[in-house]
Amino acid sequence: MALIDRLFGRNKTLADLNTQELRREEILLQKDRDRLLKKAEQLSEEKKKIFDRGAAEKSTEVRRALAVDFEMKTQEQLQIARELNLRNKELMTVSRLRMIRERQSRSRMGGRLNITSRDLVRITQLIEDDGVKTTAYADQLDEILRIGTEIDREALAGSSVGEAGADLLDIWKKMDEGEMKPEDALDEADRVVRRRASAEEQQ
Repeated sequence: MALIDRLFGRNKTLADLNTQELRREEILLQKDRDRLLKKAEQLSEEKKKIFDRGAAEKSTEVRRALAVDFEMKTQEQLQIARELNLRNKELMTVSRLRMIRERQSRSRMGGRLNITSRDLVRITQLIEDDGVKTTAYADQLDEILRIGTEIDREALAGSSVGEAGADLLDIWKKMDEGEMKPEDALDEADRVVRRRASAEEQQ
């Protein structure tokens, strides 16, 4: 069920939810995202088995059937990827709002909770647009919520990929492209994250 439908089916706006309700939504979305991730991993394993079986198979008919299976698994993977993009954006929305509410209760931090119907339409369109990925969505959501340069960056750390996370994504990409060996990648990832953490402590 979509985030917006779930929230507004009970006649509450995003701004009406208190910190505990927003946290509950976060937990539900995290569980759903974890389920999708597990399914994506399962599909990858199943596709590898199909591919390996087809490579070893000599019968044209069997290979044709395996090719259909492989194609179907790929289509399912693409659907899972779209759902993951959706869940990530929904999770980010709730996390941002919870962060604003928590910080506003303790300090005079920027950001707004008086979300208008026009804002809601825009947020919904951005969430449902498959072409808008998580990073681009984060920028546009921050603009809607007026989270600018005055916001506490530490408050955003839990809801978006930081510098160390970006480095880790880059390492995984290098592994995908064959630029880095798996046996070297973990050590490099550990070094990068430790270096970032050390640099942040010295700031």
